[in-house]
Amino acid sequence: MKPFKFCISILVLQSLLTISATTEAVPASCPGVFREYIGALYKNVTFSDVPINPNVEFHFLLSFAIDYTNTQSSEPTNGDFLVYWDTDNLTPSRISSIKAQYKNVKVGLSLGGDTVHGKNATFAPTSITSWVRNAIYSVSKIVKEYNLDAIDIDYEHFNADPDTFAECIGRLLYYLKQNNVVSYTSIAPYADDSVQVHYLALWRKYGHQIDYVNFQFYAYKKGTTITQFLQYFETQSSNYKGGKILVSFGTNNIGGLSPKHGFFDACTILRSQGKLHGIFIWSADDSKKDHFTYEKLSQDLLASSI
Repeated sequence: MKPFKFCISILVLQSLLTISATTEAVPASCPGVFREYIGALYKNVTFSDVPINPNVEFHFLLSFAIDYTNTQSSEPTNGDFLVYWDTDNLTPSRISSIKAQYKNVKVGLSLGGDTVHGKNATFAPTSITSWVRNAIYSVSKIVKEYNLDAIDIDYEHFNADPDTFAECIGRLLYYLKQNNVVSYTSIAPYADDSVQVHYLALWRKYGHQIDYVNFQFYAYKKGTTITQFLQYFETQSSNYKGGKILVSFGTNNIGGLSPKHGFFDACTILRSQGKLHGIFIWSADDSKKDHFTYEKLSQDLLASSI
């Protein structure tokens, strides 16, 4: 999705690095969730590569399941989702293994994403009824096969009006939650008007079915300051009023407020205001080269809130 210099205070950094790990389940008072997208870039990352702090609620999000054919000339298939993540390394057996090893780990899948085989992964339903029918069947099948807990919506391109998007996605989320197919749901919008109009329509109609807003703060311009970041957070909190807005950064140097230049200071400010609902990172594939340094810091900050 610069020169290496932390703006985080020495005291905060020391506290993050000195928190002792335990093997207990996540405390009931755990203030936020840590989420990580994984598998989209085929970098041979496995679940066990990523450091997991047992004192936070940890969600892996497999990236992506897409309703396109799996040929090089991919075309939309009206809600018939197929797996597009790194299936060589992120298998059902490895999901079972990591969840058995860490009781605080949940695993979900994200629908859509940006591109597939170099083409836009576009939301293009034939009709609301047929898309929802196909999506319920295909997503439920993937969830069962991989023993998943959550679903995330990350469509970024649309060939449908906002109301159609809202009804298709909203009815899918409603079915999956009401029938206990998944336990958690989330959406992943970002600050582009053509994107936001779709997600805000969904939020107005079905916000009560959505547990987290994985807002892509890394889609803002590079060089975002702490002050700007906090303003952006307030704006999106107003847009998705009542929602749990998760803060985020990318480990691919894409943009937004960098973890090297103040992200954790901003999180500390939000935590002091009771607004730090969680952190997510795009993505584990990009973090591998840096040995998951920021995954550790993010989780330690959340754990230090207990």
